Amino acid sequence: MNTITPKTALISLSDKTDLDVMIHFLLENKVKIISTGGTYQAIKKITDDVLEVSEFTGFEEMMDGRVKTLHPKIHAGILARRDLDMEILSDRGYETIDLVIVNLYPFKETIASGCSFEEAIEKIDIGGPTMIRAAAKNFKNVTIITNKQDYSSLIREMEQTKGKTTLKFRELMSSKAFGLTAYY
Repeated sequence: MNTITPKTALISLSDKTDLDVMIHFLLENKVKIISTGGTYQAIKKITDDVLEVSEFTGFEEMMDGRVKTLHPKIHAGILARRDLDMEILSDRGYETIDLVIVNLYPFKETIASGCSFEEAIEKIDIGGPTMIRAAAKNFKNVTIITNKQDYSSLIREMEQTKGKTTLKFRELMSSKAFGLTAYY
């Protein structure tokens, strides 16, 4: 069946709808939570069991948040092939990231709002699509969720498989993720 048990989740959300449901579920399943800026602050209102990305990487975000998740510790953790790359992760003191929950800045809505060109440029998400594509590429080892509508699917999947996700589920979520980034 090729199941994996998510142990570490990276969460970065523009739309934080139903975040509390997802956080409570992850905590019940003993999943370590790493998060970014505004999402980190929202999760802190729910629980103290969250690690800020900068604390996880040891690298402070810079350029007004333009650079925060673009770090080898993040991407090595997402892209690591569990059958080939664990030694290099261990040598560097890195760990795997098994679950990525990301939704993107609402660029289309920003443009429609009549904002300035400069404001629109700042709403182009770079780290989000990069994490999404990395997780989607490594669907054999990582579950990617890009739409809040799929929170219930993830919860149902993990409940039915005793805290795991199946390859079939990860393939479906990967397909959706690649579709989203292509559209974005």
